[in-house]
Amino acid sequence: MIDTHAHLDACAEPADDLVGRAFQAGVDRIVSVGSGLDSCHETLAIAGRHDGVFAALGVHPHQAAEPDVTRLDELCELLADERAVAVGETGLDFYRDYAPRDRQRELFERQLELAAELGKPVVVHTREASAETAATLEPFVGTVVLHCFSAPDLLPVALERGYYLSFAGNVTYPKAEGLREAARAVPGDRLLAETDSPYLAPQPRRGRPNEPANVVHTIAALAEARGEDAAELADRLDANASAAFGVP
Repeated sequence: MIDTHAHLDACAEPADDLVGRAFQAGVDRIVSVGSGLDSCHETLAIAGRHDGVFAALGVHPHQAAEPDVTRLDELCELLADERAVAVGETGLDFYRDYAPRDRQRELFERQLELAAELGKPVVVHTREASAETAATLEPFVGTVVLHCFSAPDLLPVALERGYYLSFAGNVTYPKAEGLREAARAVPGDRLLAETDSPYLAPQPRRGRPNEPANVVHTIAALAEARGEDAAELADRLDANASAAFGVP
């Protein structure tokens, strides 16, 4: 199994311990996500210590007004590492509005250009910004992963364009029928699962910090929602992740 989105450097417990527990749970690959340049450096270091751990590196929209936006040349250098498999997470967040929206758009566009230049997929965060996200992504011809998918109004565009949709622990919540309905609509070859650790622990672990081992609960919930066998779905999700991120 694979957890396609975890912030290992942001977890309270040592990343090496979390990776070990994930492997014991049958989660043998993790895409660890760096948010900001210091985080990206640490994320690459974690990936370098563990076979099966890869890195997605970017500057989060929350950070669009911070000094890291002046260090995208450095980000480009980090992305040249063989364990760096994606750009991001990047995107737009008009719910928190921690950074001015024009600065978010500019940063998003620059990281899309970087992904296109490097030929890497882009991991997208979008919240309360579906129309703007779709418009900004329209010229991008590379692989798009909509991480922690929670924007059903973006579903038609995502399906039409062949984006990958990744579901996190919130798809397991009792009141999240809208997310499960969206998961049922996703073609089998465009579905992914993640934890977004240490956030959004799935229902059986809710109230505790999340970790990559818990992706098994998200996969089980997706299988139930789609009426599929969990083991068969896990195999398909592994294949999808390999195709999306180019990971062995």
